[in-house]
Amino acid sequence: MASLAWQEQNEEEDKLISSLPKERGWSFPYVYLFEHFWCPSPLIRERNIFQKHFQAKQSDVLVTSFPKSGTTWLKALTFAIVNHKNFSKENHPLLTSNPHQLVPPLYTFRGNIHDQILQLSYMPEPRLFGTHIPFPSLPRSILESHCRIIYICRNPFDTFISSWAFFNKIKVEHLPTLTKEEAFEMFCNGVIEFGPWWSHILGYWNESVARPNTVLFLKYEDLKEDVNFQVKRVAEFLGCPFTEEEESNGVIESIAKLCSFEEMKDMEVNKSGTINFEIKRFENKLFFRKAETGDWVNHFSPSMVEKLSKIIEEKFSGSGLSFKMHY
Repeated sequence: MASLAWQEQNEEEDKLISSLPKERGWSFPYVYLFEHFWCPSPLIRERNIFQKHFQAKQSDVLVTSFPKSGTTWLKALTFAIVNHKNFSKENHPLLTSNPHQLVPPLYTFRGNIHDQILQLSYMPEPRLFGTHIPFPSLPRSILESHCRIIYICRNPFDTFISSWAFFNKIKVEHLPTLTKEEAFEMFCNGVIEFGPWWSHILGYWNESVARPNTVLFLKYEDLKEDVNFQVKRVAEFLGCPFTEEEESNGVIESIAKLCSFEEMKDMEVNKSGTINFEIKRFENKLFFRKAETGDWVNHFSPSMVEKLSKIIEEKFSGSGLSFKMHY
């Protein structure tokens, strides 16, 4: 009976996906317009399974982002902050595991769904998950549980360059490589996995304004400028603030150093390891490129700057959200 129900659900998903508008994706042959964002078909299936079966807990922590906005860094920091009383520098899990393993993707169902739901219920609390899914499409149980959500945003210029470099490396083999010009047109039209990027950013931004105790909105550039201050801010938001003794003993600085791009990139696990990330296996080193702010100036033409600037002005006007460009 269970297998029959599973087959019927798959048929329903096939019918739904075939009815959706589609475009060529950056790393997938097609992305589909699902609940107002562009998504690969496997993730539509997994999201719908989670909507029906996943039960969030109030103690859960969700690390969210648009792709290539500082996700790996924020996952490392969040794990280290939540567990800052549990591990020393010498035996820290980040020394031997990629941040995406320690803060796994929210949508990870494979095989027997009932067994995996059971496994999730046995995870130690607080459970840490990551996702690129836009805020309105998160499972209802997450929205109703008031679990804490941390979102990281990066200026769209650097986000585009980082996305173009990354998606060309992880694309399905037979897909032609996107030129910068092709990718830029798609980006400006919002056609990118989990896009439109402006809707993604504004969804979490507006929720952080409405519910600041539930959604914390961070900027990648702020982390770069003063990581110690942001680490302290995240710890307070998550309800695990540092004591005065911990601060005086340099715990915040220690976390910042452990999770820094230079330290993480140089770890053996991130130089040679691999991870089964959502729907395909990636080399860990792909998550560590440059981590710079302002690299976009080396890639943008004046006409590209003008076009993207106009889109930012149009989409974010009146929102109260601005971006640090770092020329």
